Amino acid sequence: MFKRWLLALLARVGLVVLGLCCCMALFYLLACRPGSRGLQDHPLWSSGTTSKEGYMALLQEREDSHKHYIDSLTKQIAELKEALQERTQQLQESLEKAKTKGILPLGLESLHKTPTQSDLKEFFRSQLKQAEVNTGMALPDEYAVVPFDAFTLRRVFQLETGLTRHPEERPVRKDRRDELIGAVETALHVLNGPQQHVDSSRRKYTFSPSDFIEGLTRTERDKGTVYELTFKGDGPRDFTNLVLFRPFGPVVKVKSERVDTRNTLINFIVPLSKRADAFRQFIRNFREVCVHLDGKVHLTVVYFGRDQIDQVKAALDQTTRETHFRSFTLIQLNEEFSRGRGLEVGARAWRRSQNVLLFFCDVDVHFTADFLTSCRLNAEPGKKVYYPVLFSQYNPSIIYSNHSQLTSIQPVIRKETGFWRDFGFGMTCQYRSDFLNIGGFDRSIKGWGLEDVHLYRKYLHSKLMVIRSPSRGLFHLWHEKTCADNLPPDKYQMCMQTKAMSEASHGQLGELIFRQEIEAHQNMSRRSS
Repeated sequence: MFKRWLLALLARVGLVVLGLCCCMALFYLLACRPGSRGLQDHPLWSSGTTSKEGYMALLQEREDSHKHYIDSLTKQIAELKEALQERTQQLQESLEKAKTKGILPLGLESLHKTPTQSDLKEFFRSQLKQAEVNTGMALPDEYAVVPFDAFTLRRVFQLETGLTRHPEERPVRKDRRDELIGAVETALHVLNGPQQHVDSSRRKYTFSPSDFIEGLTRTERDKGTVYELTFKGDGPRDFTNLVLFRPFGPVVKVKSERVDTRNTLINFIVPLSKRADAFRQFIRNFREVCVHLDGKVHLTVVYFGRDQIDQVKAALDQTTRETHFRSFTLIQLNEEFSRGRGLEVGARAWRRSQNVLLFFCDVDVHFTADFLTSCRLNAEPGKKVYYPVLFSQYNPSIIYSNHSQLTSIQPVIRKETGFWRDFGFGMTCQYRSDFLNIGGFDRSIKGWGLEDVHLYRKYLHSKLMVIRSPSRGLFHLWHEKTCADNLPPDKYQMCMQTKAMSEASHGQLGELIFRQEIEAHQNMSRRSS
């Protein structure tokens, strides 16, 4: 930041000096321009005859005027030079002090130089030299390898998968499509340029997109993206290979601001029907994090039906007695359970102020104080909403089969214990004003699923920024999932897929399927030993 301030200061001083010099030069030219009309009106020229004395007097008058003006300009230029030298000296002293204190690295004396196009090209060349493009690099192990993605004109084949990335797919994101198509178009422009005719031994050939066979691409995040593109050649075993590199520039500051979240209250909205045991577990987590550590929270529970509602009230009353925390709202609806309906009612029930930060939550969610901070930082009214990706736990009876007390195990983020629930959009932080302006949930949806996806798509179609990222402080606790027989086919399939994914990892499910073979092998090994 200090470096950019110094550059901005030098630029401003230089512009001021340049502007003053230009103005002075303009005034001087105007003053020196002969005034033909004034001479014609002068009495010396009225009779049509010339007077030597009058002519000399006029010249002397003009000379004195110009000399006085030049002296004034010279004095101003001298003052500006003196001011510039003083500023330069102050800048040098500031650099020396900063360097002595270790604030700036050595070699920063060139800050007063204006970056040129050659400097930029040199930076890009250095990025190319550091990237693994022309030669290999020594890596510590197999985990340090950055794999390539393979692609054709229609498909991308990739190792990293997720909600928007599949082993083989047509690129869904427009920027990804434009990136790969742009690389192929650039390669065609190079291949069909004048340099293709330098080698007279090869026949002249115009490449087209149909000649593109395959490309490889990978991104080193601190250097750039490399593209290795292969095109058809003259024969079935002849190919043309082109390597392109898109270097990354230096980091540029966009903004720097102070964010005060001390007075930002979060309204937890939890739709609920029955499941009193799960609610007691939820309220324990709420007390530990929200009541004892945070304090700037409110809990709104929207309860469907009357069965077990007394247990929910008892849990809230106990919390009030033991913690003196009274920021609760319990809304009871005599309706069939609908998650979207419950969240909608809870959001509209807020009456304390015009706006509040909402967190749409489920009773099976575990959160930490770090998540509350992320919720406040990543949601801003009228600008952005936060859709965290929570870490979903596997069935603890499978993961911790040898553990005696499963309820005492704290959630951890590991490959063996769960997965990122990137297909879920139910947990979200957004301001009440944005929720109401976007139109809320689709109220026609009943039961489980899809209402959160519809709301998520509304935000994607709006001009609000959607912050979608994994959250290290948000967990989905495993619970037995039942898919109702009366669900429509698409919802039932989604429910069963979620149920299968939530049980265990691929390897752990494999151990369950092949348990008899594994036990037989273990018994045989024990007998042989």
